[in-house]
Amino acid sequence: MATQEIYIRNESDTEAKGPYGVEQLTSLAETGGITAETLIYDATTEQWVTLGSNTELMAAVFPEKKKLNLKAKEIKTLNKPDEGAKAITVDDMLAAAEGRTDETADKKNPEAAMMRAAKVGMWGAILALAVSAAGEILPSVDALMSLEPDQIIAHPLVVLGAVDVFFAVMLGLGMTTLYPVVRFRAALGFGLLGFMFYAQGLSLPLIEVGIGAAGLYLCTIFTSLLPVVIAAAAGIAGLGMVAWGFISSQ
Repeated sequence: MATQEIYIRNESDTEAKGPYGVEQLTSLAETGGITAETLIYDATTEQWVTLGSNTELMAAVFPEKKKLNLKAKEIKTLNKPDEGAKAITVDDMLAAAEGRTDETADKKNPEAAMMRAAKVGMWGAILALAVSAAGEILPSVDALMSLEPDQIIAHPLVVLGAVDVFFAVMLGLGMTTLYPVVRFRAALGFGLLGFMFYAQGLSLPLIEVGIGAAGLYLCTIFTSLLPVVIAAAAGIAGLGMVAWGFISSQ
């Protein structure tokens, strides 16, 4: 077959091409120049037949490619194995890389740990803003519901509470790009409320608002889990105590 001269044509062609050898046809097959539907001239029957109908030629032109099968097996090393040790498999290596084993539980992907810490910080900031808004709005809810500008201006904490509600909702929607503004809000809240408590000689609320503002501020900065948990607890507790003081005083 290697020296066989073969003529080919497509069904729509009026002229044949060739002669070709088997190696040339193989090259054409690799580039898509011919297919199993390409017509070849069968000298025996003196007819044009499809290449696919000639089993022997088809196998030579389109040889079946062997598939590479990867079998799960244990990885062998040059070290002398410990007869009592558990064999290491590919799955074990992947689990170790992902920090899903006892030995690597403390060596997980740092990016994943940072993402978890950032999420804790975001929810800590949301809760701190929510409790702060409750303490600022609830004591003056009548003024807010009246929608009278004079009454709202007479209760400036209502405006700060509305801002806190807005920030909490936006952070809940994942708008962490507002973090710089949230930090400004933490500093501004500490300045306003801190001055108010200082002027009234209220030391404990002054400390509480300082702790709460610091916690809210640091929730947007820390990327490690333990510090961000502490910051979130400080923000929620501090601003929560301030809010409780506002509500209980009414």
